Amino acid sequence: MTTNKSLFSLSLLFLKLLSHARADEHSHTYVDKEEVVLWMNTVGPYHNRQETYEYFSLPFCAGPKEAIGHYHETLGEALQGVELQFSGLDIDYKVNVPQTKYCEVDLTKQKYDAFVYAVKNHYWYQMYIDDLPIWGIAGEIDENGDGYYLWTHKKLDIGYNVDQIVDVNLTSEAKVKLIPNTKIPFTYSVNWKKSNIPYKDRFDKYLDPNFFQHRIHWFSIFNSFMMVIFLVGLVSMILMRTLRKDYARYSKDDELDDMERDLGDEYGWKQVHGDVFRPAYNCMLFSALIGTGYHISVVAFSVIFIAIFGELYTERGSLLSTAIFVYAATAPVNGYSGGGLYARMGGRVWIKQMVLSAFLLPCLVCGTAFFINFIAIYYHASRAIPFGTMVAVTCICLFVILPLTLVGTVLGRNLSGQPNYPCRVNAVPRPIPEKKCWFTSFLAASSTAAYVYMYSFYYFFFKTKMYGLFQTAFYFGYMALFSIALGFMCGTLGYAGTSAFVRKIYTNVKID
Repeated sequence: MTTNKSLFSLSLLFLKLLSHARADEHSHTYVDKEEVVLWMNTVGPYHNRQETYEYFSLPFCAGPKEAIGHYHETLGEALQGVELQFSGLDIDYKVNVPQTKYCEVDLTKQKYDAFVYAVKNHYWYQMYIDDLPIWGIAGEIDENGDGYYLWTHKKLDIGYNVDQIVDVNLTSEAKVKLIPNTKIPFTYSVNWKKSNIPYKDRFDKYLDPNFFQHRIHWFSIFNSFMMVIFLVGLVSMILMRTLRKDYARYSKDDELDDMERDLGDEYGWKQVHGDVFRPAYNCMLFSALIGTGYHISVVAFSVIFIAIFGELYTERGSLLSTAIFVYAATAPVNGYSGGGLYARMGGRVWIKQMVLSAFLLPCLVCGTAFFINFIAIYYHASRAIPFGTMVAVTCICLFVILPLTLVGTVLGRNLSGQPNYPCRVNAVPRPIPEKKCWFTSFLAASSTAAYVYMYSFYYFFFKTKMYGLFQTAFYFGYMALFSIALGFMCGTLGYAGTSAFVRKIYTNVKID
């Protein structure tokens, strides 16, 4: 009997230990009185959202509990500057904590200046509980502008549903004036409340535009959409009328006998049929641009689709990690489209074209990020990319993107590398006025990117309150990358549309 009781007790103890091992912020399930970790992430000026630093770079103090280490769980976390540090606060599941002092800061001249600078620049900070983000303001300036105050009490209201955390709210209280050579106590309190919010819906409040006070300009979106529809319809109508007239004239020419047809001259766009499909100048660069454009288009639409149905916003850095993974996995699209086009244009140095196509965008991104990273390191910001992360990105480019691009290039050259033009190409080029570029179809559509980048200057100077070298370099550097990627995508779509149009009109005309 005693033996059975002992075995039963050991079994209960084992199950209890097992439940404690599984109950944490990774499984998102807890048992009563289990430790709940409050992570302090970053702090920085409110108007410079990219300028973030480690939370304890300001002279805040941590709680008495032993520190817990955190490592970057995803590549996106490291690239986005997530720097989680343990708060040291004693928080247990469903255990209320009254207002409790957890540390004290001796306000020396150096610490006083640091806090005053933070208050002047409207510093805000971010924390995480069970992957739920929390934001707070470091302090505020009084109405006269000569007094600086620090919020010293953190009141946490945590909502739970059975064994899961579904809601977290922070209230900053106890405003204390900053005076040199004084001691400032920091306190916290925790209030647990039962909630009916399902765990799967706990991020819904962050998606509410009223939560972030981001207004959606529906009228501007509708106005732009209608303008695009109107312009597309107008251009289509003009093209159709012109083509009908040309088709009618060319049909009359087909009814003439051979003698009359030989004596007559071709005119209109029909007379350049032998040169319209001639390979573009610098076809290696052109095919690399087209391949990169197709690649970016596939990545953009794939990530948008995954974000809509995959709830990427629930994990830190998951959107960026997904974008990198999709870009690497879809590298064959780049090789297939760019390599196939290069082969159809008669290109022979296909390995050089493949390398250019594979590394065109990564080199632009890494080059810009490398330059900006120097500025982040100078500022000791959390946005500085660690050396290990740089090595990881380099390995992805060399050992994933390049081989997959090679696979796509081989397939493209073998499956779509043969010219399939609707009419023959003259061996001797027709003496027609030369253009400065054969890239017109690409540049005309990609010019949208130039407009976007120019508008970003207006937005920076007149719509934001950003300041300083750090934020300026980050804003215009990454905005340039966005504009370049947009230009690649729009240029490729423009080329695809014009190519399909030209093939269609020459297919429908009888050419001897």
